[in-house]
Amino acid sequence: MTEPTRSFDDTRRWVTEGTALFTDGLDRLETGDFDADSQLPGWTRKHLLGHVAANADALGNLISWAETGVEKRMYTSPEQRNADIETAATRPAEELREWYVRGTRELDEAMDRLTPEQWAHEIITAQLVTRQASDVPWMRAREVYIHAVDLGVGIGFADLPEDFLLALVDEIRTKRGLSDDDLRAVEGPLPEIAAWLAGRPHQLVGAPELGPWL
Repeated sequence: MTEPTRSFDDTRRWVTEGTALFTDGLDRLETGDFDADSQLPGWTRKHLLGHVAANADALGNLISWAETGVEKRMYTSPEQRNADIETAATRPAEELREWYVRGTRELDEAMDRLTPEQWAHEIITAQLVTRQASDVPWMRAREVYIHAVDLGVGIGFADLPEDFLLALVDEIRTKRGLSDDDLRAVEGPLPEIAAWLAGRPHQLVGAPELGPWL
């Protein structure tokens, strides 16, 4: 597998394209379909949509931090984040959709306002990792692309761009502590490798089971 690279421009493009794909997934659903299970264990599609909507707001907090210099964390606490998702699952589907659309628009507008100097501002993720604000588009791109698959509406990892999948595989491999030899031991097409590494259903034969991710 070739060594992937990802540029800032790549991540901004992936946010746009991934958001369009996630929105297309939502458009395939009738109102009653949102109460059905997603492909994430224990989550309905309402849980999933609420999570993606809340993620836009949370990443917007990081962009605000970079823009103003005033610290603004993604979430008040992990417990509050989880409680908000559970509350979202009880809300009407159309209300959740409107939240998602509004949050997505506001995040895009906020990112468009940042200067190069502000993109270099340090922020802290929900996992308490210090990164530059320029990593926020990548964080959002992962959310919308992978959760578009999790909606369970017929979108698969094969529908995601190859350059995004290469960057995703590289990141997850590193985070899971897997070597190039570990990957070479598992043969299969790139989308299936990405699904396996992301802890999603896949068609690989003999691939060791991995825990959940994202």
